[in-house]
Amino acid sequence: MGYNPALVLASNSPRRKEMLALGGWTFQVLPAEIDERPWSQEPPRQYVLRMAETKARQIASQIGKECVVIGADTIVVDGEMILGKPIDSSEARNMLIRLRNKIHQVYTAIAIINTKDDQFWTDICITDVPMRNYSDQEMEDYIATGDPLDKAGAYAIQHPGFHPVTSLSGCYATVVGLPLCHLTRTLAKSGVPPLTDVPGECMKTLQYDCHISSRVLAWEY
Repeated sequence: MGYNPALVLASNSPRRKEMLALGGWTFQVLPAEIDERPWSQEPPRQYVLRMAETKARQIASQIGKECVVIGADTIVVDGEMILGKPIDSSEARNMLIRLRNKIHQVYTAIAIINTKDDQFWTDICITDVPMRNYSDQEMEDYIATGDPLDKAGAYAIQHPGFHPVTSLSGCYATVVGLPLCHLTRTLAKSGVPPLTDVPGECMKTLQYDCHISSRVLAWEY
């Protein structure tokens, strides 16, 4: 039989669990509890990679069995400003006003540790996100749902009522929280192949026509 290590997702995000399941993998969920405060003047790319690695290493040190641990972190970035989850409706409103009718970036980093030999890999996907010019009333109605308070940048791209984003051309799954093609190519390094047509399952689930998946899987993106 081939090498078939157990997978562990170091996150309790419902969106990441849903996305990871699209690869057909069987996995265990063990959320990491870490200090997520950025260091002083830490660039967004360095921060998101550090968060993903810290999550993966924390769970790998605790698991006590041979497995492959997946850590992931997603941030919303406007310029060099990292926008986390708003603490209240007022902060959510300020974030949504800041992002309205302009392009910002979403970074998702992944870190993978194979506890068999402590091999370690990282990958990152950065997607440009063009926000539409939603009205004040649309924004207020969305804030009233409470959804922005649980979302970095105060929005969910997949929200069925708000629809904050128009004409995305990058990786939709990154904005949701787990870039599946980046994960697939990185997991392959640890000997864990996909068990489904990952791009097909991702596009079907997210109802998004992705034009970059072949380049990502060929390490050209």
